[in-house]
Amino acid sequence: VSQVPVAEGKSVQQTVELLARRLEALGADKQGTFGVDCETYHTAGAIGSQGQTGKLMYVMHNSEYPLSCFALFENGPCLVADANFDTLMVKLKGFFQNAKANKIESRGTRYQYCDFLVKLGTVTMGPSARGISVEVEYCPCVIANDCWNLLMEFMQSFMGSHTPGIPSVFGAKHDSVYSPGDTMVQYMELFNKIRKQQQVPVAGIR
Repeated sequence: VSQVPVAEGKSVQQTVELLARRLEALGADKQGTFGVDCETYHTAGAIGSQGQTGKLMYVMHNSEYPLSCFALFENGPCLVADANFDTLMVKLKGFFQNAKANKIESRGTRYQYCDFLVKLGTVTMGPSARGISVEVEYCPCVIANDCWNLLMEFMQSFMGSHTPGIPSVFGAKHDSVYSPGDTMVQYMELFNKIRKQQQVPVAGIR
């Protein structure tokens, strides 16, 4: 899962269309849509104690796994629960409070190209588009490090110089089996990166 910068002089939507055209030119077929969303919760009561915010928890959903809900801590474990976890979070509001304005999601089109599955998404916060996400999966292989070079080669064919480096989650896994939680960790990192980019004030603009 990686972020693609918006092409110079183009909007987020135009850049997504440009990437989609490249994929279709390779021969990729549209296979429906996908969505990944993320709600941020902070530990209640922690705000205000020495001015520190509490630990953040991210509750995420992925349309590829409609019966699951993912709860992740930064640099921490990834809990995979069933979809009723959302109702549990409402009951835990004494411990975790929803940072309401912080919902972020990526939605877009799924493409199949031979053994590759590509998801091209527009990342939005509220009504505005904030960035572009690309998720690439090589379906026959479950050991991530075994197919990384192949993934790189394929990504270069339509992402060019914006092909990402090896994800940090791979470093921790070595030769172990890749899981849906690993994908969600990458989305969490991507969403947090995009959130931080929005918070940086641009100097010189009046």
